[in-house]
This record gives sequence, C-alpha cells and structure tokens, in this order.
Amino acid sequence: MPVDPYILLLLGTVGLAALLPARGTGADVASGASTAAIAFLFFLYGARLSTREAMDGLRHWRLHVTVLACTFVVFPLLGLASRGLVPVLLTDPLYQGLLFLTLVPSTIQSSIAFTSIARGNVPAAICAGSFSSLVGIVATPLLAAALLGGDGGGFSADSLVEIVLQLLVPFVAGQVLRRWIGGFVTRHKKVLGLVDRGSILLVVYTAFSEGMVEGVWHQVSPVRLAGLLAVEAVLLAVMLLLTWYGAKALRFDRADRVAIQFAGSKKSLAAGLPMASVLFGAQASLAVLPLMLFHQMQLMVCAVIAKRRSHDAQADPDKGSAVPVRATAGTGGR
Repeated sequence: MPVDPYILLLLGTVGLAALLPARGTGADVASGASTAAIAFLFFLYGARLSTREAMDGLRHWRLHVTVLACTFVVFPLLGLASRGLVPVLLTDPLYQGLLFLTLVPSTIQSSIAFTSIARGNVPAAICAGSFSSLVGIVATPLLAAALLGGDGGGFSADSLVEIVLQLLVPFVAGQVLRRWIGGFVTRHKKVLGLVDRGSILLVVYTAFSEGMVEGVWHQVSPVRLAGLLAVEAVLLAVMLLLTWYGAKALRFDRADRVAIQFAGSKKSLAAGLPMASVLFGAQASLAVLPLMLFHQMQLMVCAVIAKRRSHDAQADPDKGSAVPVRATAGTGGR
C-alpha cells in the first residue's frame, strides 16, 4: 500500500500554509507567482504532448471514447448524485469540492504505470491519458460552469476567460513551439518534472493560505472528513467496477480492459489543482481537499489491483498483453 512521497510534500505545504499563511504583500506576491507557475505548467504540458503519438492513438477510437465517457460523463453523474448526501455526510463546500473532483481529467503517468504493471495495453493508456488531459482543459471549466454555476466559489464568466488565458493559451503555445523545444524538454524531463511539481506546491500554498486567512477551515470537522473519505471510497469502487465490467460488456479484450480501468477510474491532481485555484479563489483550499484525498486513495487501491492483474496474466499467458510492458513512469504525478 504505497504512500506517494509527493503527497507528503503536499501535506507539508498545507501545514506550512496553516502555520505561516501568506498575508498582505506576501499574499500578492504568492498569487502572482502562482499565476505564472500555472501558465508555465500548462506550457510544459503542451510541449510534452506528442502530436504524432496522439494522432496514432486515434486508430483505437472506441477505447478513447469509452475512457472520455467515464471521465466526463459517468464521473460527473455520480458527483451530482452525491448531492443527496448533503447535509448528512457532506457540507455544501465539501460537496462542491467532490463534484469538482469528478470533473477533472484523468491521470497520465500513473495510468501508464499501472497499466504496464498489470500487463495491459500501454500505448492505449498513453493516448487515453493524453486525450483526457487535452479535452479536460476545455471540458472541465465548461462542466464547472454548467454544474457548479454560481455555487462554485469564485466561479463566473470571467473565470472561464481566465481559464482560457491562463491554461489553454500556454498549452497551445507549447504545442506550437514543440517543434523547436520538444527535444530540449525530452532531454531535461527530470529537471522540468521537478519544476512542474514545484509549481503545484506553490499553487497549493497560495490556495491554502487564502483559505486560512478567510477562515474556511473552521467549516470542516473530523466527522465530516470521515464522511468524505467514505463517500470517495464508494465512488472509486463504483468506477473501478464499471470500467472493468463495462469494458467487458463492450467486448474489449483483456489488455484494453486494463487500460480502460486505470485511465477511466482516476483523476489528475496536477491538472485539477491549478484549475481549482482559478475557479474557486479563496475557497480553493476546501475545493481541492476531496481531490487530494482521492488522489492518494486511487494510488493505493490501484497499486494492489495492478499487482493482482499482473499475477493473473502470469498464471494465464493467453490473457496477457500483446504489447511490450515496461513501466514508463512512476505511480505518482499526474
């Protein structure tokens, strides 16, 4: 049951924001730095995404449509259904955070890693995660506008414009410049990986500092946190079962079912945090709490499932993947 070291860093950043929140001029500086970091983060996402790889993946369109449907249709429907748990298990702010969690795109690295461990269709997982991230830049804020509306903290039409300028424009710029900087990004991916993770830590510090100054954490009790964890455990279990048996009903082979399960049941912390900081403003600290908890939960559960799937494939080679299976990324990150 692995604990992602990056989660420990995130928790440490939350603790720092609780003890030493940015105030006054410091808050303005942190906010400006966070805005620049988010833009640079999505610029790097655009520069990393291989256009050729994405186009090659279109040949397996049924799988990608299935993953996108799980990510942006089934997940949000389950999120809307959780409205009935307010105020018994969830408060309104926690419900908004949970609903936002269901709107963000899927992961990339961890989907690839778990699919590889489980001897699934790794190229399909790569493309599915990339497509989900690309679609999410547009779909997530639009879904937030439709489903959260005026209840989404600081969400407004201006927030939608800000999302485009702060996330979509840098992403497109990265894609345009990939021809010239793609090689540099590939050669220095480890260093740049530290940069983008550092950017996310800055976003978390800024968001939780604003939350501390505004006093939003007084709205959360241990009982509510326990209720949130229980709801998220059920949400993850439902999605894992739907993606596995639903893919079987759609007549996908085992390798594709593995890719669908891991790409269609998880949510991206790296993509969700910057979007939440733009959409929710001072309420972002509560809005991202469900996402942070769900991120760690999905890593722990999917690690166990991936190992079990790997043992099943070894016991019956005919059920194994027909593609090379080599772990291409760690279980953390996006």
